[in-house]
Amino acid sequence: MQVIGITGSSGSGKTTISEMLAKRQDTKVINADNMAKKLTSSETEYLSEVKEAFQEQNILLENGSLNRAKLAELIYHNKQDLEKLNAITFRHLVPQIVKEIQTVSDYQKFVILDAPLLFEAGLDQYCDLTIAMQAPMDLKIRRICQRDKIQPQIAKARLEIQALDAFYVQKADVIIQNDETTTEEILQEKIQEILKFT
Repeated sequence: MQVIGITGSSGSGKTTISEMLAKRQDTKVINADNMAKKLTSSETEYLSEVKEAFQEQNILLENGSLNRAKLAELIYHNKQDLEKLNAITFRHLVPQIVKEIQTVSDYQKFVILDAPLLFEAGLDQYCDLTIAMQAPMDLKIRRICQRDKIQPQIAKARLEIQALDAFYVQKADVIIQNDETTTEEILQEKIQEILKFT
C-alpha cells in the first residue's frame, strides 16, 4: 500500500484530483478538512480547547455552538490566530488521520491523503509520495469565489495568508500545474503516470 499526500493552496485543485482518484476501486481517499470539521460537530476535547483559546474573541453563537464564520474571519486576518488554531487542530487531527491510514484494508493499493496543511502538520512523514497542486492566483480566486460564494477580495485575503507556491516546490515530490488549459483528461493522464511509478 502506498500513501500519497496531495496538498496545495485553496483553489489549486486538490479536491478535483482527489475525487478522480476516489473513483478507483484500489484507492481510499482521506480528506483532512472533512475530518477536521467532524471534530467540531459535537462537544469534543478539541472543541473545548478551541473555545478556551479564543474565548476573548467571542466565537460562539447564542446557543453555545461554534460560530465557524467568525472563527474563519479571525484566522484569515490574523496569522497568530491561524497558528494558534492550527496547533490545536494538528494535535487532535494528526493521530486520527494516522489511525485512519492504519485501518485501511489490505486490498487497497493506494491511500490518498487530501490535506491542505500536509507539510505544516508533519503528515508528509507518513507519505510515500507528496503531490502539490498549483494554479495561477487569479484562477484560484475565481474558483474560491465560485465554491464558497464569497467576494474576490475575501478570497484573495485567504490566499495571502497561505503558503506560497515556492514552499510547495521546495517540499513536494511532484508538482502538478492545474491552470485553465488543464482538462480533466490531462489530469487523468498525469495521475496515471504518477501511480505507474509508485
